This record gives sequence, C-alpha cells and structure tokens, in this order.
Amino acid sequence: MHEFDWFPIRLSFQVAILATLIALVAGVAGGWLLARRNFRGRELLDAVLTLPLVLPPTVLGYYLLVVLGQRSPVGRSLENLFGFRLIFTWQAAVVAATLHALPLVVRSARAAFEEVAVQLEQAARTLGAGEWEVFCRVTLPLARRGILSAATLAFARALGDFGATLMVAGNIPGRTQTAAVAIYDAVEAGRNNDALMLVLVISALALSLVYVANRMK
Repeated sequence: MHEFDWFPIRLSFQVAILATLIALVAGVAGGWLLARRNFRGRELLDAVLTLPLVLPPTVLGYYLLVVLGQRSPVGRSLENLFGFRLIFTWQAAVVAATLHALPLVVRSARAAFEEVAVQLEQAARTLGAGEWEVFCRVTLPLARRGILSAATLAFARALGDFGATLMVAGNIPGRTQTAAVAIYDAVEAGRNNDALMLVLVISALALSLVYVANRMK
C-alpha cells in the first residue's frame, strides 16, 4: 500500500490563495467601477469580465496558451524579463485559476457596492473626505460582507479549477499537478483509492467554503 501523495492538495491551496488575492484586488476594482461609474463601453467591460465564467474551460485554456505561449509577444517578454517560461509551471495554474475566479468577485462586488447608499458617500464628501477616503471608510466597510462572501466562493472556484489549468500548467507530478488534475490522473490510472481520497478532501473543503459564504450573506 503506497503512501498517499498530499502534494496536489498543498499546491491547490497555494494556487487558490494566490489566485483569490489577485482576483479580489482586480475584482473589487472592477466591481466598483461598474457600480459607481457610467462610461461608454461599461456593459462591454462587464461582458468581458464575465466571459471566463461562461466559456468552456478548454477554450479559456486555449486563449491562455496563445497569449502566454513562447511565440506570443507576452510570452517572449516574460521570458526575457524573468528568464523562465510561464506555460507548464505552477504559476500558469495561478493565472488560469485567477481568470476563473475573477467573474465571481466582480459580480458579487458590483452587487455589494450597488447596495451601499450613494447618499452616505455624498455626505462623506461634503465633510471633506476625498474619493479614496470615501471608498476605504464608507463604501468598502458597508460592502464588506458581500465582498468576503465573493472571496470565499472565488477561493473554492480556484481550488477546483481543472480544464484551463490542465492546458496551461500541464500534469507534471510534484510540480504542476493540482488536486483536480490529480483526480483525473488517478481515475485514468485505475488508482481509485487515491481518487476517492482527493475527491472527499476537495468536496469537504468546497462544502465548508460554500457554507461560510452563505453565512456571510
């Protein structure tokens, strides 16, 4: 009986934490922009930010391969600046997970900001508060429950990302193999006990995260 490999679980946590942090910063900014600013192309921006939520994961993975591959300007620039290829690394898994988690944060943050009374923000401005101070001391605290809920769901989404991650990070045991990819690999290899253990761990974590997110609403 071989020892169970916990590396995919650890890597999935590492990827999910980084992806959630990036998605949280970008998603809160995007949600605030969509909720508080009227500008030409706003609905187009909303559609673009929502697109990863509805695209098949393999389509998103293909786009990432094209954009980040060695032949693309972005891929060549990253290699010239940092000396490594992003594709087929665990960092590529972070990029894929971030793009899948971002729409959840944007939509939830937008809804949370829209529930904040504009009159409260205007009152703060009349008292001399600048825009950044209004955001940090009025808007963000009042929207915090929705944003925290969004962050929890984004973490759960990033934790279980599969299709795009498999395409851009690959399936390299001990290097890029996340839990979702390891489940697929174990089933294909007939290692049913390993697959069952990974499924139970991920299911328990996802259930806990969804429960926490629901409690925050």
